Amino acid sequence: MDPIREFELVMSRRELFGRTAMGVGSAALHTLLRSSGLAAAFAASSAFGALQKPQIHMGKPRPGLPNMPSFAPKAKRVIMLFMNGGPSQMDLFDYKPKMEEQFDKDLPDSIRNGQRITTMTSGQARFPVAPSKFKFKKHENNEDGAYFSEILPHMATIAKEICIIKSMWTEAINHDPAVTYIQTGSQLPGRPSFGSWVSYGLGSMNEDLPTYVVLHSKVGNGKADQALFSRLWGTGFLPSDHQGVSLRSSGDPVLYLNDPHGVDRNTRRGMLDDVSKLNHLQLDQFGDPEIAARISQYEMAYRMQASVPELMDLKQEPEEVFELYGSDSKIPGTYAANCLLARRLAQRGVRFIQIFHRGWDQHGNLAVDLPSQTKDVDQATAALIKDLKRLGMLDDTLVVWGGEFGRTVYCQGPLSRDNYGRDHHPRCFTRWMAGGGVKPGISYGHTDDYCYNIVDKDGNVINPSVDEFTPGAVHIHDMNATMMHLMGIDHTKLTYRYQGRDFRLTDVHGHVVKDLLA
Repeated sequence: MDPIREFELVMSRRELFGRTAMGVGSAALHTLLRSSGLAAAFAASSAFGALQKPQIHMGKPRPGLPNMPSFAPKAKRVIMLFMNGGPSQMDLFDYKPKMEEQFDKDLPDSIRNGQRITTMTSGQARFPVAPSKFKFKKHENNEDGAYFSEILPHMATIAKEICIIKSMWTEAINHDPAVTYIQTGSQLPGRPSFGSWVSYGLGSMNEDLPTYVVLHSKVGNGKADQALFSRLWGTGFLPSDHQGVSLRSSGDPVLYLNDPHGVDRNTRRGMLDDVSKLNHLQLDQFGDPEIAARISQYEMAYRMQASVPELMDLKQEPEEVFELYGSDSKIPGTYAANCLLARRLAQRGVRFIQIFHRGWDQHGNLAVDLPSQTKDVDQATAALIKDLKRLGMLDDTLVVWGGEFGRTVYCQGPLSRDNYGRDHHPRCFTRWMAGGGVKPGISYGHTDDYCYNIVDKDGNVINPSVDEFTPGAVHIHDMNATMMHLMGIDHTKLTYRYQGRDFRLTDVHGHVVKDLLA
């Protein structure tokens, strides 16, 4: 039995009240440490901008759990490109030419088959089919070619590098549950995020930077309509030092990065050492792992005062790199700049990097808003893959692109040949992966002519179940299990006991999709 848990179980009534009394002092200490002056002190630095050396510094690694990884990994790190809002698969990757002749005709009942839809369209008198207005072109991959929309000209150039999964599915039909589901394995908030599980299991490759970093991108058209919550990169019930560190898209990437006036580096170190002694006294008395996490986080903040300025200094990059990623890569906080920053983080040993780009929720005006979204991400996404390959990093870096669900083939709101809207669709959507042990240049899975249901190679509708693996269909638990497998983790063995139950990212589900592996 865990010795801390055993101590709690055998604690007497007197010891309980004694610890409760001491808890008041601990709470007071917590309040003092959170005061504005000390908060600034613990997360600040006078060394901002001082590091000008172009070489990459790597701190020593921090080990993860015993027996992790479970086997030799293909991917050392993950870069997850999350398109928040639900990109329209049939306007980007899943070409459906037969829908042209179905324009403005009602979606057949046999296709929908009574499936759940959102309240945003359930009251519509009809469900008229809206074929994509965008032209598609077939591009050479490692099979018989892959179709890309005209608004993805740059991604089309990496067709031989990516594995396009057209048969993703989820049970969640609204944004927050769906994003929470992909991020944590549960539609209900409170579970650890994917990156936190990776940090907990595998540890860090560079103690000078967090294991899990989150980047938020500015949206070109300003329509960042869906909120993102810090719990999406939080630790849930895991120790808090495994949470994602969110770098800001404007201003200082980390608040209080600069030391207060009159505080030099030696003073900062001495203050941190004194606070550490206080925290160790509390840790020795209570054995609370969160106190250990706090000590670790203070030390990480101190090291980041030197490592973050060097990381953010893009002036070290040659001009041809900026040309590759596009002109936006010189503007802090843009998706292009974040893709370049993600590559720099990967070079410095950050295991899990996540870029969020919002605004993909086109319930209307899709013909205008979707091209604006792809303009933000298309060139930089392709550049990231090419850059990683140029540096010899793509083979051990897993890159994932996609959102939380797809869009409906039927129109939401007014329909014309030139414009339309689409509702949420969880029954089938598209994501893609590249590098890190993934089979390159293939498409996996099929959908029907209406892009409404997953079908087998013969066109027969598949009704997948989360409880068992259905060949050709990829549930989000299967996707997460496969990603973990590529990182050398058996998803059934990376668990954490909480409230009497062993939890894991994939809950009690998930299967590795071996057809996706190189």
